[in-house]
Amino acid sequence: MPLTFTLDPAVDRALRDGVLDLWTDVSNAGGSVGFVPPVTRETIRPELVRHLVAMAEGRARLLVGHDEQGRVAATAFLTLNTHRLMTHWLWLYTVMVHPRHQGRGYGRDLLAAAGEAARGIDGIEAIRLTCRGGLGLERFYESCGYKEVGRVPGAIRVAPDDDRDDVFMLLPLT
Repeated sequence: MPLTFTLDPAVDRALRDGVLDLWTDVSNAGGSVGFVPPVTRETIRPELVRHLVAMAEGRARLLVGHDEQGRVAATAFLTLNTHRLMTHWLWLYTVMVHPRHQGRGYGRDLLAAAGEAARGIDGIEAIRLTCRGGLGLERFYESCGYKEVGRVPGAIRVAPDDDRDDVFMLLPLT
């Protein structure tokens, strides 16, 4: 059954806890979302708070996918640029699908929903995101229409002697 996506849902305790649980589970499953396992909810909470503050300030929007049980199953944060010369594109951050839903096409559904959400924001012409090299994420994003537009070799250190490329991807919306 497909996920139900909502842009800018009301942020209450259930949503915050659901996103925090998702982020923790994705991180501990090896997902490339800013942390290296093992992590706890308390490790991730400050980063979630930063995202929620950006939302409250109007700098970011949250896209949430709920599964058939109503659980938070996928998220992406659409973050607007504040630089006056770059307001025509936005960043897509913290793109996550719960590990229990992997292989069902929900990642593609999430990216399609993010594209539709971005198209609905006045003046937005493109989405940019970065991904950690070495996991095959570039191929996945390319299969969803994104194009690699840059790469910084070894910019992400996940462990001693384990540096990964920081890969920049772009999806034109026009």
